[in-house]
Amino acid sequence: MRTGVTRALEGPLSSFKAFSAGQKVVAVVGTLALLLAAFMVFRWASAPSYAPLYTNLSSEDAAAVVEQLDADGVPYEIGGGGGTISVPRKDVYSTRIALSGEGLPSESSEGGYALLDGQDISTSQFKEQTDFKRAMEGELAATVEAIDGVDTAVVHLALPPKQVFAEEQEPATASILVDTHAGTELGADQVQGVVHLVASSIDGLDPSKVTVTDSAGRVLTDGEGANGSASGQYRQVQEYQDQLNGKVQSMLDRVFGPGNSTVQVTAVLDFDRKVTESTTYGRQQRVPTLAESKQKETYSGGAGAGQASGVVGPDAQLETNGGGADGSYNNSATVRENGVDKVVEQAEAAPGSVENLHAAVVVDTNAEVAVDPAEIEDLVAAAIGLDTERGDSIQTSVVPFDNSVEEANLAALAAAKEADAAAARNTWIRNGVLGGVVLLLLGLVWRRSRKNSSAREEATSYVVEQLRQEQADRAALAAQQRLDAEAALQLSSAPVPSSAETEMREELAALVERQPDEVAALLRGWLVERS
Repeated sequence: MRTGVTRALEGPLSSFKAFSAGQKVVAVVGTLALLLAAFMVFRWASAPSYAPLYTNLSSEDAAAVVEQLDADGVPYEIGGGGGTISVPRKDVYSTRIALSGEGLPSESSEGGYALLDGQDISTSQFKEQTDFKRAMEGELAATVEAIDGVDTAVVHLALPPKQVFAEEQEPATASILVDTHAGTELGADQVQGVVHLVASSIDGLDPSKVTVTDSAGRVLTDGEGANGSASGQYRQVQEYQDQLNGKVQSMLDRVFGPGNSTVQVTAVLDFDRKVTESTTYGRQQRVPTLAESKQKETYSGGAGAGQASGVVGPDAQLETNGGGADGSYNNSATVRENGVDKVVEQAEAAPGSVENLHAAVVVDTNAEVAVDPAEIEDLVAAAIGLDTERGDSIQTSVVPFDNSVEEANLAALAAAKEADAAAARNTWIRNGVLGGVVLLLLGLVWRRSRKNSSAREEATSYVVEQLRQEQADRAALAAQQRLDAEAALQLSSAPVPSSAETEMREELAALVERQPDEVAALLRGWLVERS
C-alpha cells in the first residue's frame, strides 16, 4: 500500500518540481486558499443552530444556569446583556427539563400566582393582600409580554381597600411600562388592547384609569375613556384629510406635472351624537270621534225645617242657593276623544359628519401649463365637495417654488449612482484582470507541463531503449559464457594428461578472477536448472 501511495504521488511531485518559483508560489497559495475555504464551509455546516433556553434571567439565575450547563457539558451562548442563554436547538427542551429538575432557574418561577402557594393559616391579612397584588401584577406582565413586539412589561396596580359606602370608594388605577424590540413600536390598536386587557382583569378598574408608557417615557394612552375616542377621532380625521389630499394632488399632478403644485385640505368633523324628535299635527275638516263617554247624575228631595241646603263655601260655610230650595240636584258630563292627524319623527345623526372643509392650493409659477386660479378653485371645490353655505373655503396662490433642496438631493443621488457605477465598473475590471492573470498563469503552467511531459517521455523512451539494449547484450554475453563453460566442462571430463588438466584449471581460475560476477551468475543458473 505504501508503494502504491508513493507511486500515486510521484506524478504530482514531479510536476510540482518542474514548476518555476512563481508557479510554485501560486500553486501553494491557491491550494491553501481552497483548503481554508473548505474548512470554513465545513465549520459553518457543522456548527449547531442555537435557540434561547431562558430570557430575562437575573444575574444569580444566569450564573447558576451557566454553572450547571458547564457541569453537564452542554454548549451554550450568552446574549442579551447576560440575561439570555441559548443552547443548540435540538437540546432546548431536554436541557430545560434537566434544569427544572435541579430547581433552576430559581427566581424565574417566582411571581404570578406562584406567590400564593406559600401562604398558610398564619399569614396576615396585609401580607395576603400584598401577595395577591404582586401575583396579579406578575400574571398581567407575563400576559402583556406575550403580545407581538413587546420584549418586557412591568405592571403596577393601585387597589384601594373596599369601602362600605360606594360614594366613598376610591377608584383602582394601573400603570404599565412596556419595552419593545429594537425598531418596533406599539400601534394604537395594540395599546388599546393592553389597556382593555388589564382593565378587564381587575374588578372595578376603569380603562380610563390605565396608563401605558414605553421605555422612552412617552405616554401611549390618551386618557379619554374606555373606547379611546380621542385617538380614534384623530385617526378618522387624518384618514379623511389624507384621502382628500391624495385625490386633489393626483388631479393637480396630471394637470401641472409632479412637483409643480401642492394642496392641503383641513377637515372639521362633528363627532357629537345628536337625537332629534319632532311632533307634527295636521288639520282635518271632519274630525272623527274615536271614543265617547257620557255621565249624568240626578238627585231630588226636600229640605227639612230649619235645615240649610247648598254647597260648602271656601270658608267651610254652607252656602244656600236662592232657588232650588226643594233640594233637587242635576249633573251631566260628556267626554269625547277625537282623532288628530299626528306625526312623530325621531332622527339620530351619526358622529363624524363633515362640519366644514378648508383647502389651500399652491402652484409653481415655473409650471409649463398656464395657471388660472379661478379654474383651479372650481376644480378643487368640485373634487372635494366644497359648500360655501356650510362655511367651506378655498384659497389658491401662484408662487415660485424653492427647488434648491430637491436639486441638491437629485445631484447627490446622481453622484451616488455614478460612484456606484464606477465602483462596479472598477470591480469588474479588477476581477477581469485577476481572471486574465490567473488564466495566463494556468496557460503557462500547462504549456510548461506539456514541454516537461514531452521531455520526460523522450527521456523515458531513451532510457527504456538503453535498458533493452543492455539487457540484450547481457543475455548474449551470458549465453557465450555458458557455451564457454560447457566446452570447458567437456574438456575437463575427457581423459587428458595431467599437464592439460592443470592448464585447464589454471584457465578456469583466471576466468573466475577476470569475471567473477558472470561466473557466479552462470553457476546459479546451473544450480536452478538442476533443481
